[in-house]
Amino acid sequence: MKTKAAILTGLNKPWEVTELDLDDPKDGEVLIRFTAAGLCHSDEHLRIGDIQCRMPMIGGHEGAGIVERVGPGVSRVKEGDHVVCAFIPSCGHCRWCSTGQQNICDLLEGCLPDGTFRFHAGGEDVGAMCMLGTFSQWSVISEFSCVKVDDDLPLEIAVLCGCGVPTGWGSAVNAADTQVGDTIVIYGIGGIGINAVQGAAMAGASNVIAVDPLPNKREMAQELGATHAVATAGEAQELAQELTRGVGADKSIVTVDIVDEQVVQASVAVIRKGGTMVLTGLADPNKLTVHLSGADLTLNRKHIHGTLFGDCNPIYDITRMLNLYRAGKLKLDELVTRQYSLDEVNQGYEDLVGGKNVRGVLIHEH
Repeated sequence: MKTKAAILTGLNKPWEVTELDLDDPKDGEVLIRFTAAGLCHSDEHLRIGDIQCRMPMIGGHEGAGIVERVGPGVSRVKEGDHVVCAFIPSCGHCRWCSTGQQNICDLLEGCLPDGTFRFHAGGEDVGAMCMLGTFSQWSVISEFSCVKVDDDLPLEIAVLCGCGVPTGWGSAVNAADTQVGDTIVIYGIGGIGINAVQGAAMAGASNVIAVDPLPNKREMAQELGATHAVATAGEAQELAQELTRGVGADKSIVTVDIVDEQVVQASVAVIRKGGTMVLTGLADPNKLTVHLSGADLTLNRKHIHGTLFGDCNPIYDITRMLNLYRAGKLKLDELVTRQYSLDEVNQGYEDLVGGKNVRGVLIHEH
C-alpha cells in the first residue's frame, strides 16, 4: 500500500513529506492507522545528528492510532483496538524486560525485530524512528510497541503518553525518587520538563523550582505544580539555598533540549549532601557533557542517575498515566499548545526550537 510520510534524507535537512510503499504486516506485526503524532525534541536530535541513525528515516516516535490489521501470531492487540505506541518496545523476554526494566529493552532499533524494513522508496529501504515512524499516515509496527487504551480516550491527547509524559513524570517520581517534603529543581520546561514538574508536585515535593529562560514556560510550570519559577541556574541556586536554609535541594532533574556541561555542573552544585541529580536530556553522544569534581561527589556523597523513559515500564505506565489523566490528577490537555498537519511538520519544529510550544501535536488526515 501507499502512505504519506515525513522523512529525513540527510543531516540538517528539513523534513521531506513524500509517498512511500508500505509492506503488509508479518509475524507479530500490526498495520496501524496513525491519527496523531507528538512533535518531540528527540526527532530534532535525529535531524541535527545528536541521535545517529541510518538515512532515509521516517520521523516520529510518539504515536497513537487504530489497529487496522494484524499479522500471524499477534496476541497483544486485535483489529479495531485503539493504541498508544511505546517509543521503546517491550518484548517481555530479554534480560531487561524480564527484570522489570522494559525501558531498556534490547529491541529498540530503526528496523523491525526480524532485522528488515517495511517502508520503501524506489526500491530503497526506509527506516522508522523507534520502530514506529509516527510521521507516516500508516505504519507496520511490532505488537511489542502497542499499548491498548480505552476507546473513549482522545487519541490526540493520549499520544503524549508515548514518550514525553512518562519520561518527565517518571524522571521525578521514579528516577529522582521524590519524597514528600523534598525540594526539587528542574532545568528546562519543555514537553518533558513540564511533566517532571507534575510528577514532583504529585509526589509531594514542598518546593518545585522550574528553571527556564522563557516566560511562557515558567508561567506554564507554575500553572501545573511548580512553586517557584526562575530564568537562570544562578537564581535557582540562590533560591534553593534560601528555601532549605543553606542545605541545598534534595534532587535536581535536567530536561533541557540540548544538555551541556554548564547545566550539568549547575544541577550537581544545587543539590545537598547525599542528593541526586537525574540526567534525562540528550546531547551529541560524541561530546563529553558531564565534567564534575570527583571530590564533590565523594566527599558529599552525591549521586548521578541517567534515565530513559523516566525509568517507566511502557506497558504498565502508559496506562497508568492515562488513568491519572482520567482521574483529573495529571494534566494533558493543557500541554498541547498547537496542532499541525503533516505538511506543517517543519513549521512545528521551528515553533518547538523557538520555544513557542510546550508540545505540538501532528494530526494525520486520511
